[in-house]
Amino acid sequence: MKNKTYDVLKYIAQVFLPALTVFVGVVLKCFNCSFTDIVITIMTAFDAFLGSALMISNANYNKKEGN
Repeated sequence: MKNKTYDVLKYIAQVFLPALTVFVGVVLKCFNCSFTDIVITIMTAFDAFLGSALMISNANYNKKEGN
């Protein structure tokens, strides 16, 4: 994975997705949507998956580079 790709995905996982999850949760609660908890759970799970995949990628890169 290129450094630029990693940096963009890291930003998405650490900043964008958590903020989007909160926003979507608040908006859905305001409209009394019955599936709000399911949507928030799925979004949070995806963010956790992305963060874990990036951590593994980073660890493999550092191992390869000897850092």
